[in-house]
Amino acid sequence: MNKAIVLLSGGLDSATTLYFAKAKGFKCYCLIFDYGQRHNREIASAKKIAKKTGCSWQVIKIKLPWKGSALLDKKISLPPVDTNRLSGKIPFTYVPGRNIIFLSFALSFAESVGAKSIFIGAHAQDYSGYPDCRPEFYQAFSKVISTGTKAGVEKKPIKIETPLIHKSKAQIIKLGLRLGVPFKLTWSCYHGGAKPCQKCDSCYFRNKGFKELGKIDPLLN
Repeated sequence: MNKAIVLLSGGLDSATTLYFAKAKGFKCYCLIFDYGQRHNREIASAKKIAKKTGCSWQVIKIKLPWKGSALLDKKISLPPVDTNRLSGKIPFTYVPGRNIIFLSFALSFAESVGAKSIFIGAHAQDYSGYPDCRPEFYQAFSKVISTGTKAGVEKKPIKIETPLIHKSKAQIIKLGLRLGVPFKLTWSCYHGGAKPCQKCDSCYFRNKGFKELGKIDPLLN
């Protein structure tokens, strides 16, 4: 059985990606990052999802003391809906270099355990404001793998898998429902708490996706 590293944040995108990788027959190893984000709710969700799938998982704790993002610095207020993101500009919630950092950890892990693939739930449509969620970024990172790793030099490069990259949020939810993703366990809201705030832009896109399918987010029931 081929092995894969899956970056699992606790959100519906990464959960769908994990279930997709499992459906493709991969033995999945989940990486969950505690990087000083505003709350631990998403980390708790990621653990529950990994446990439900029976996949091995570990939490990687890292520090980004320079902050530079509304997700890291509580002194920066989260806007109700990020108009920068909706206009295509880089949003306040962008964490500098986050996916580069996460993928670097995943790449080291993949080489260590002999995994052939790294799965990440990035998608370019709703989140086009993030430069590290674009197809061009993953194409460039693949070149890094082919030139800067033992696996790459030996012509056995580890593949970056982005199965959601061209999907809308509604399409991702539809796929997740087909795969049996327990969306009740996922968490997307930028705020912690018992219920999603329904005011931040992450809640906005999540709600929009469920509504387009004529569904109700199970977290709101």
